[in-house]
This record gives sequence, C-alpha cells and structure tokens, in this order.
Amino acid sequence: MPVEDIIKYCLSKHKAYEDYPFGDIPICYRLNGKIFAQLYPNETDYKITLKCTADAGNFFRSLYPDKVVRGYHCPPIQQPYWNTIYLNDFPDDELFNMIDLAYDTVLNSFSKKIKRKIIGDT
Repeated sequence: MPVEDIIKYCLSKHKAYEDYPFGDIPICYRLNGKIFAQLYPNETDYKITLKCTADAGNFFRSLYPDKVVRGYHCPPIQQPYWNTIYLNDFPDDELFNMIDLAYDTVLNSFSKKIKRKIIGDT
C-alpha cells in the first residue's frame, strides 16, 4: 500500500492529526495527544507501529508471524501494547482493520468525559 494511502486513512479518523515528535521519522498520528500510529516510510524498511491491546497484539503476531512483531522500539513493559507491521506485501484490508483498532484502543483509553468530548466534537 502506498504511503499516501496510509496517511490519508490515518488522518480520516475523527480528530486525528499528524505530528513529528521524534524528527522527520516516524510520522506519528495522534488522538487528543496520544499516539495511535507511527509510520516509517523508508523504502528499505517500510513499516508502521500501531497501538493495540495485549490480546489483539498476540492475535496479530500469531496470525502474521513473519510480518507482525512486538513494537520494536518500545521498552519491554510496553511491547505487548504495540505491534510493528512490515508493510511489504501486507494485506491492505487487514492494515485498515489494525489502524481502526489502534485508533479505538486510544479512544477507549480516555475517561468517559474526555471520550464524550472527543466524539461530540464533529
């Protein structure tokens, strides 16, 4: 999938925005200050790291053992909650599902009050 399509999809999520807290790479996508996706658009190392629940992380790592690994950049305590997906030859529909899950995981991490405010701001 082209980088532009991933960027467009991440930015299509309600109230999502692009950020560069670590320099030019990764390109981060946030909701209310929390990162849900980190895109590495390098031709030789094309990947994305997505927020997830521990159960979902294990599921996707077992389903795609050659393409999905624990968040490679995270400290060990955070690794179960992030998946790094190597994007060459990865199914587009599955990537979109995983981005949706990452966004929803971050959205659901907020208090009910904050979540209502985010959802209510249309």
